Amino acid sequence: MGKMKKPKKHTVHKQKITLEEDITAGQFEQGHKARQKTGRKKETAEDEFVDSTLSHKILHQIRLQQQELEDDNEMVGESSKPFKKEQTTKLHTGDSDNDDDDDDKSTTSDDGNFAGDYYNEIIINPEDERALAMFMSKNPGPQLTLRDILREKITEKHTELDTQFSDAASVQIDNLDPKIKQMYEGVRDVLAKYRSGKLPKAFKIVPKLRNWEQILYVTDPSKWSAASMYQATRIFASNLKENMAQRFYNLVLLPRVRDDIAEYKRLNFHLYQAMRKALYKPGAFMKGILLPLCESGTCSLREAIIIGSVVSKNSIPMLHSAAALLKIAEMEYNGANSIFLRILLDKKYALPYRVVDAIVFHFLRFEREDRELPVLWHQSLLTFAQRYKQDVSSEQRKALLDLLRSKSHPTITTDIRRELQSAKCRDVELDEPMLEPNTESEVSFV
Repeated sequence: MGKMKKPKKHTVHKQKITLEEDITAGQFEQGHKARQKTGRKKETAEDEFVDSTLSHKILHQIRLQQQELEDDNEMVGESSKPFKKEQTTKLHTGDSDNDDDDDDKSTTSDDGNFAGDYYNEIIINPEDERALAMFMSKNPGPQLTLRDILREKITEKHTELDTQFSDAASVQIDNLDPKIKQMYEGVRDVLAKYRSGKLPKAFKIVPKLRNWEQILYVTDPSKWSAASMYQATRIFASNLKENMAQRFYNLVLLPRVRDDIAEYKRLNFHLYQAMRKALYKPGAFMKGILLPLCESGTCSLREAIIIGSVVSKNSIPMLHSAAALLKIAEMEYNGANSIFLRILLDKKYALPYRVVDAIVFHFLRFEREDRELPVLWHQSLLTFAQRYKQDVSSEQRKALLDLLRSKSHPTITTDIRRELQSAKCRDVELDEPMLEPNTESEVSFV
């Protein structure tokens, strides 16, 4: 017999395996063996998994902590960024369209309106300033310092503001313990020099105290640094109720902002950020900052532009803006009021007819006005005509067109008249026929 032939070995051509595939295969094989040894139970750290619900909670907490860290370091990080080339704020032009979305949440230090740590100095047209001065209050109240305002408000127990917006107990003057007073005097020294980092814990609990206004008086907010004012606004806006936050805005934040603008002709970046944080409670912002500023009768053009930019760059609920529009339209006119009217109208809310009617009557009041109206007044009327021409009645439209005959502007009035004449008023039925069902022109939505 011949020799038995051995079966030929089939040569296996090994394919080239990349390093990534080799590592992946090794990990898979190692994990597979480990599962076999443990009866396919997940006992090792590599094989343990977290369910989706717990993962979502963990990620949510991480984002919250990250946001808190970013806010704490915002002053240092933002102020160290390079700033764009300085830009000049336009006070009046023929084009008043503002098609920016209402969803602009905030402004950052990269905004062109900032140079260094200050909101840019605004170039004011002297003619606009003179026209605005004609509508300012002739007998304004005394210009008290921030310390004077706090001393007056704290010592008064029964004022109209206290009765309407505060509990009587919150303004009672109690004798502070000497140790507590000494502690907050130390906090006062820290806040006067504060630039960044953590605040004293004793200051963070101030909003939770019954006599928080008295404690603030001890810390002397008039000497706080701008960074301290920003941090204080964050704390008080988050921890105080709306009526109490309103008092903080009106007695502490607003006077400081006005003093800074009057002194430097521009606004510190930290104070600007504090105004943004104040909008965390929009009702308190309107009642504590915007409306008192309009009612003062002394709001300058520069103040209105800077504070108005805070309103324009942040989202505000419709009801709060509608209430502010109603109040501004009904109060005694100040030239700066036109700026706030225009900014709020440019947000293009679906306003109730009551607010639209009040704005119409606001403009009609000037039919017999002898003083020359500022350009800002004509701009606010143009904005109203552009945004809400469909919401006025035919009678109101006729009255506004008659108003334009006596109160006109060389370039703006033509645009206002064109907008009003092209409007389909709310009380006029449309002549267009309604679409019949089951026709070719019917639009179906899936």
